[in-house]
Amino acid sequence: MGRKIVSVIAGYIIFVITALALFKFSGQKPHADPTTTFVILTAIYGAVTSFIAGLVTQMISRTKSLIINYILAFIIAGFATFSLVKSAGNHWTQLLAIIIFAPASIVGGLIYNKKNT
Repeated sequence: MGRKIVSVIAGYIIFVITALALFKFSGQKPHADPTTTFVILTAIYGAVTSFIAGLVTQMISRTKSLIINYILAFIIAGFATFSLVKSAGNHWTQLLAIIIFAPASIVGGLIYNKKNT
């Protein structure tokens, strides 16, 4: 049980730190209006890092079940939904997290399991 909790925390930390790094180094404000190019690059970057978060979650948990990845995806989408409701400004980052990043974390776990079965 402890390993599974740690795996979800590790996956979420990967997701958050890489997202914060993107905005820190790009200078783009998360709730400001972005350019179309930046949205596309963010979608790709976020999908890749969420996929990696899903892989790491599965690797640490050492389980063949995707339930742990569904929990990670729920947490990613849950915080994004909360932010969507509570924050002002453009909500493009929250929508990407709900529509692309959360599912990508599940795909990461699925691919990890398929390669290690």
